[in-house]
Amino acid sequence: MIQFLRSSARAALLGMGLLAGTATTSYAQLGIGRPVGRQIADAIIVKVDNQIVLRSDLEIAYAQQVQQAQGKPLPPDLRCKILQSIVLNKLMLAKAETDSVVVDDNQVKNELDRRMAYFVQQIGSEKKLEEYYNKPIKQLKDDLRPQVKEQLIQQKMQEQIAGKVTVTPREVRQYFNRIPKDSLPYFSTEVEVGQIVKLAQVNPKAKQETVAKLNDLRARIQAGESFETLAKQYSEDPGSGAQGGYLGFFKRKELVPEYEAAALRLEPGQLSPIVESQFGFHLIQLIERKGDSYSTRHILLKPAAGGNDVNEAGAQLTKLRRRILADSITFAKAAKDMSDDKPTSGNGGLLANRQDGGTYLPLDKLDPAIFFTIDTMKVGHITPPLPYRTDDGKDAMRIIWLKSNTPPHQANLKDDYQKIAQAALTEKKNKALDEWFLKNRGSVYLEADPQYADCKLLDTVY
Repeated sequence: MIQFLRSSARAALLGMGLLAGTATTSYAQLGIGRPVGRQIADAIIVKVDNQIVLRSDLEIAYAQQVQQAQGKPLPPDLRCKILQSIVLNKLMLAKAETDSVVVDDNQVKNELDRRMAYFVQQIGSEKKLEEYYNKPIKQLKDDLRPQVKEQLIQQKMQEQIAGKVTVTPREVRQYFNRIPKDSLPYFSTEVEVGQIVKLAQVNPKAKQETVAKLNDLRARIQAGESFETLAKQYSEDPGSGAQGGYLGFFKRKELVPEYEAAALRLEPGQLSPIVESQFGFHLIQLIERKGDSYSTRHILLKPAAGGNDVNEAGAQLTKLRRRILADSITFAKAAKDMSDDKPTSGNGGLLANRQDGGTYLPLDKLDPAIFFTIDTMKVGHITPPLPYRTDDGKDAMRIIWLKSNTPPHQANLKDDYQKIAQAALTEKKNKALDEWFLKNRGSVYLEADPQYADCKLLDTVY
């Protein structure tokens, strides 16, 4: 959803999550309403062509803003700002329909899988997530799919409208100078942290044991046992395992080459030999072909790294650390050339802030493992190799570098240029979206409940 709070420079900073004390991600942000307390009496409050806005859409979004504010004062017209933003999104959906702007089903699936994987990681397990919502993962995905599709279409429209908008250093300074001095946000302690990760390379014996286990499962299926039951019991793919290994339909070149090549050699119902990919070892069953698409189910097993494999990764990092400390290579170049963690290797090893994409991380929002590691470190120090498990469950070792430690301070251009530039860019993009709204509102049928007349939805998005 587009930022709501756009009436001032300070509000734009708040909308970017740049004020101290902004909330971390909550489960409500999964996008699936969990009934709490009194139920909202629902009704249509806005129509934009064939798109509708329900009262519950507004009230749920409002409740999330209140929750994220953590008791801080909110604008008196917050509901109107939220509704204006929702209406703008609905207008983009209506225009996307007339302009034939669509998103691929595979994009929707990937985003669904990404969200589920993230929230499973946050809450601890699929079972806990299902208990929280009192729904199986499959139903959660089905409930969320239409919303995710709409959001992806909105993002595509936003990219077409404002994707090429940029800000110059002069515009950043002008933006900052418009903020009243007594309204400048106060930032808590922030750090820049880098890491270099080396995965433990699985030894041949572990691979052989994994292949043997999958071949045993293959024989059991051929003897009459259910593929789906065994996938639920043994598969280490968190996305498809709970669905009996079912992956759904994919087009050519959408799955890793080894998997696709093996799947397309099969007849419906036939089992593949054991296939190795970057994710582990697969046993694949082709379900159906439809033109250029095909559907499969699989059982994924990942060979576990042993102690010797982890020790070898640690030995490599020890040598690399010595080179960095001896100034024969920079940490950034070492991370780029040798780290097995792709998201950080391209950023010189630095961890990214989820809020703004920058490299400065609020100390109180750090992963506990990072926090307790750097708590006593001096700036510039690099740890010896430490045990690490990747998000997808692989054994590894890593070294951690504390690049900077910025004490609490009031926002200023020297220390916070990256954040201020991002907020200025957001404001400029929002202005481009607002101008687009004013230009295109007359091209669709738009009607609002008189109860929200004071929000002036038909006049402007401000």
